[in-house]
Amino acid sequence: MNAPAVHPDYLRPTTFVDADHPAVIAFAERHRSPEGPVATAVALFYAVRDGYRYNPYDVSLEPAGYRASGTLQRSFERGGHCIDKALLLAAAARAVGIPSRLHFANVRNHIGTAKLEAVLGTDLLVFHGYTELYLEGRWVAATPAFNKELCAKLGVPPLDWDGRSDAIFQAFAPGGTKFMEYVEDHGTFADLPFARMIAEWQKHYPKVRSGTWPQRMEALAATES
Repeated sequence: MNAPAVHPDYLRPTTFVDADHPAVIAFAERHRSPEGPVATAVALFYAVRDGYRYNPYDVSLEPAGYRASGTLQRSFERGGHCIDKALLLAAAARAVGIPSRLHFANVRNHIGTAKLEAVLGTDLLVFHGYTELYLEGRWVAATPAFNKELCAKLGVPPLDWDGRSDAIFQAFAPGGTKFMEYVEDHGTFADLPFARMIAEWQKHYPKVRSGTWPQRMEALAATES
């Protein structure tokens, strides 16, 4: 039986998944594998996972802050949060002809989050984003958020991906401590549903709701000191 056709929206450039941007195309081509789409997808996953550190504090409330090409041009140290990195992986995949879509969920993080919770006002990470790629006739999930250096610091293994099995956050850290818990699924999208994301943040994050969320990474970092 043939696999069902993939909707063309999952291959097209969009506002945030700007797969036609020259920098995105060049990045994707650098990691294209002669072994085919699965190997290429895996190479792109690791390039995004470890090429940019996970930084949950550099969060924009403006649409211009979410283009995949913008994340690509950041330094490793500035990095990006889960949505930034999911968008970049999705864009790079489309740039080499691999269909991609974005998946969003609310998750509860149980390890290494005291400082982040102080900023957010909750232990709930709202609209956590990851990527799904269409490979070998089916959608496979990949979460490139946590770079290997951060995982080492937290004492959890980095999330690996083989292009054939879903890779979402580990349910448990070594020793059986609960790590990530998915609590609400927002579904899949061809592009970032920006207005819906902001509405969900306003619902759950007091500083977004009150208009006091800092717009600069330096201001967010200062709240941790």
